[in-house]
Amino acid sequence: MLTIQEKAAAAVNCRRAVLDSGLTVLCRTMPDYSTVHAMFATAFGSTTRDFVWNGRPVHLPAGTAHFLEHKMFESEQGDAFEQFARTGASANAFTSWDYTCYLFSATDRIDENLDILLDMVNHPWFTRETIAKEQGIIGQEIKMYDDSPDWRLTTEALRCLYATDPVREDIAGTVESIATLTPELLYTCTDAFYRPGNMVLTVAGNITLEQAVEACRRAGLDRPQKPCSITMPLQVENGPIPRRQTQLAMPVNRPCFALAYREQPIAHGDVRRATLCDIVTELVCGGLTDLYRKLYDEGLVNPEFSGDCLATRTACAVLFTGESLQPRLVADLLRQEIARLRREGVDPRLFTLVKNEMYGELLAVLEGVENAATQLTGAWLKGCTLEDQITTLAALTPADADEALQTMLLPENEAYVQIDPVPGAPEAGE
Repeated sequence: MLTIQEKAAAAVNCRRAVLDSGLTVLCRTMPDYSTVHAMFATAFGSTTRDFVWNGRPVHLPAGTAHFLEHKMFESEQGDAFEQFARTGASANAFTSWDYTCYLFSATDRIDENLDILLDMVNHPWFTRETIAKEQGIIGQEIKMYDDSPDWRLTTEALRCLYATDPVREDIAGTVESIATLTPELLYTCTDAFYRPGNMVLTVAGNITLEQAVEACRRAGLDRPQKPCSITMPLQVENGPIPRRQTQLAMPVNRPCFALAYREQPIAHGDVRRATLCDIVTELVCGGLTDLYRKLYDEGLVNPEFSGDCLATRTACAVLFTGESLQPRLVADLLRQEIARLRREGVDPRLFTLVKNEMYGELLAVLEGVENAATQLTGAWLKGCTLEDQITTLAALTPADADEALQTMLLPENEAYVQIDPVPGAPEAGE
C-alpha cells in the first residue's frame, strides 16, 4: 500500500500550503502548458440553510448561496467580469449543493488575474438597489432551469426521496425565496463562510505554488483570523420514502426517466464509501456491463444513459437516468440486474475492468489544466485528496462491492420519475 501511495502522490504531483489564515493553496505545476486555471472555492452551497453564527441562529432562504455567487462579481469599482475581460481572461462561477466556486482561465497576466479573483471574493459589496436588480435577473434563470428536462429529472427525483432535506430544493431557489434576501443576510453569509479557513485556492498550469501564495499575501489572505464560532445541524432524513413515483409532461422528444435510490449520507472525508458508491453504480449499468450493451444494442437507451451518485453533508442518492421509448422496461431491467448482483455477487473480471477504467479516468483528468484544478478542488472540499482517491480505489476488492450491495439500492428506498412528451408535440426527427 505504501508503494501505491507513493505512486499516487507522484502521479498527482500537487504541492500545497496552508497559510496562517487557514487558507489552503493547492498547485499542480504544468510547465509545458500555456494556460493557467485558477479556482477559489468555499464550502458553502445551496443546502446550507440553517446554522448558528457566534451564538446567533441564522436561517437562509432557498437560493442564498447561488444569489451570493452572482453578487460577488460586483463592487463599488465596477464589474469583475469587465476587469477579467481587459486582461484577456475567461471568468465564471458556479454553485453546487455543498460549495461555491469562482474561477478564471488565462494565458497571460496571471498575477493580475489572481489579484482580481482574490480581491473580488475577499471584498463583498451589497446594496438594496443592486440586490433588487439581481433578483429579477435570477428569476429569469430559475425559469430557465424549470425548462431543462435533465434538471427537472434530478430535482423531481430528490423531491421523491426527501421530504425536508434542503437537497430537494432548487439550487437557485424560487422567485419568492430570493425576494426575502437583504444586504445584512448576505454579509452574514460572507462573514461566516467566506473565511480563509473555509476556502481553498487551486491553481493548475504554467504557475508555481510560490506564485499563488504570493498572490494571497498581496490580498491579505495570509494573516491570522479572529476566532469565530459556527455550528450546523446534521439532520439525516430516515423513514419511508415520501413519494414513490412522479410523472409529468414537458416539451421533450421522447420520454425521460430516473430510477433513484436514497442512501445513507457519506461522512466528510470517507473516501472509501464515496468510491464504493461510484464503483457499484458502474457495476450495475456502466459502459462495460452486459446490461448496458443489451440496452444500447436493442435501442432502449442512448449513449447518455448513466448512473450517478449525488452526495451532500446530509443526503446521498444514486440516480440512473436517460431517455427511452420504453422507460419502465429499462427501469425493470435495472431492478432485475441490481437484484441479481445482490444475489450472485459481482463478476471479478468485470470488477477489475471497471476499477481499471476508473483509475484511468482519475489519471486522465490530470492531463488537462482545467480538469486538474477542478478535481483537486473537489477532493479538498470532500475532505480528501486525489492521492487518497487513487489509493482507496486500488485497495477495493469484489468482496467490498458485494458487501456494499447488501445495503445499497434497496427496493424500499427507491423512487421513479418519468417525463413524457407534451401531447401533440412532434417526435424526434419530425
